[in-house]
Amino acid sequence: MQRKIRLHRSEPISSSATHPANHFVRVVKRVRKGIVSIITEEKPRNLEEHILSMLIPGWSSSTSDPPPRHFGTGFVIHPDGYLVTNEHVIRDADKIAVKLDGYTRFLPAQRVWSDEERDLAVIKVQPPHPLKPLRLGSAETVEVGEWVIAVGNPMGLNHTVTVGVISGKNRPLQVANRYYGNVIQTDAAINPGNSGGPLINILGEVIGINTLIIYPSQSIGFAIPIDDIKPWIRKYMS
Repeated sequence: MQRKIRLHRSEPISSSATHPANHFVRVVKRVRKGIVSIITEEKPRNLEEHILSMLIPGWSSSTSDPPPRHFGTGFVIHPDGYLVTNEHVIRDADKIAVKLDGYTRFLPAQRVWSDEERDLAVIKVQPPHPLKPLRLGSAETVEVGEWVIAVGNPMGLNHTVTVGVISGKNRPLQVANRYYGNVIQTDAAINPGNSGGPLINILGEVIGINTLIIYPSQSIGFAIPIDDIKPWIRKYMS
């Protein structure tokens, strides 16, 4: 019996995409496999519904509203499925689901570690194959005006790419009850759902985690420097 080999047709490549000036195209292709989309589902707000859902498997009420869902982003730090994101992305989550690049199905994820004060979290999935961790750079020597790329899941539009520059460094920022003592400011568009995603330099290295924006504003976003993150995630890295 002859084995049938299924050939996969590669995507067409435009001449403009391969132009040397379009360096962002090559950077995005290099990093996209290490970036994931996150959807979280909150616990039922109604106490009675919550108790019934725990006591009766598959319980759902046609009269109750579906649990709120939220979008976020994360990136790979270990081939076995360890991912970094913001703590506020998964804070109230009852269920966490992750979508890898190139896959249509979401994988369940588990909270491994979180730090509310630093707004950092590590979650884990059981990947179908070893994942490709992103390369971590440093923000200590970053210069204002450098090109940066943000990749995330804004409004559920997974793997959205935006480009900008470093607008400022070492910004102290107070947001509600959380104090960020040293954040990177960028004009790369960061929208709800981008939180937890990487801020990437022109070499394809992660220099920060996209974390928040200021309302109302245009092109004012902030990222936690990767140097402040490394000590807390090192034991989960490859």
